[in-house]
Amino acid sequence: MSPAVTAAADRGLEPLALAAAGNAGQSAAAYAGRTDLRSYAFVPSRTAFSNKAMVNVHGGEMRVVGGRYGDAAAAVDDQLAAEYHSLQEFTTPYRHDGAKTLAYELLDDRFGDGEPGLPDAVVLPASTGELVVGVVRGLRDLVELGLAEAVPDVYAVQAAGCAPIATAVESGADAVEPWTGPDTIVGEVEIEDPAGGDLAVAALDGVDGDALTVEDDDALESAVTVARTEVVEVGGAGGVALAGAWRLAEADAVADDDTLVVVNPDAGVKTPDVLRSHLMGKGI
Repeated sequence: MSPAVTAAADRGLEPLALAAAGNAGQSAAAYAGRTDLRSYAFVPSRTAFSNKAMVNVHGGEMRVVGGRYGDAAAAVDDQLAAEYHSLQEFTTPYRHDGAKTLAYELLDDRFGDGEPGLPDAVVLPASTGELVVGVVRGLRDLVELGLAEAVPDVYAVQAAGCAPIATAVESGADAVEPWTGPDTIVGEVEIEDPAGGDLAVAALDGVDGDALTVEDDDALESAVTVARTEVVEVGGAGGVALAGAWRLAEADAVADDDTLVVVNPDAGVKTPDVLRSHLMGKGI
């Protein structure tokens, strides 16, 4: 989001507007505030209160739309009378190309015995397809530039209740079909018709790896486990990726001595009420 807002600021474009399931709206408001640009975030009613609140705290305008992410996306044009610059995923290349920098950071983290190097595998939560497309492109950049020997295995993980990308990969389809009746407690990844779905499928097809699904309970349990054992606060979306990593390990899809990087898209816990409810359901 930072390069997307920076590009808009360099061109004096405002207001900025987008629909967001949660974190993207907060990020857009934060960076827009830093560049003194007006911004609007349209969020579905189920978006976490922390995201809603912080859009306003950062100085952005927030509009809550009944329904799900698709309803919020449709409301941008319906409700915003002014001309605006879109920060929507895949309407600006700066968002998915900006995600390439995550791959560059992986190289800088020196997984190669103290020397710059990449991990054996990268596990990503998949929603709009943005992370998958950007990270795979970034990893390919590193190989083409001679900075890395090979692209790591890349795994995209979705909640079983809304898994259009994983379903397309599993069936061998080139195109993603919109998901009917999405149903997952992890609202951040409940994107029933991902704008970058086809691109994500193509990206995964060009590297070793796979797409897989996990149940909500496994995602929440994974987030809780990491909080208790690693002192890292992970929300539902990060829990989806973590649960995917555990599934891969249990299926022997990765070797015991492989280094895996699990990408957590949340800054701290954005949905503590969901994690607490999960514990209460277990009698804790």
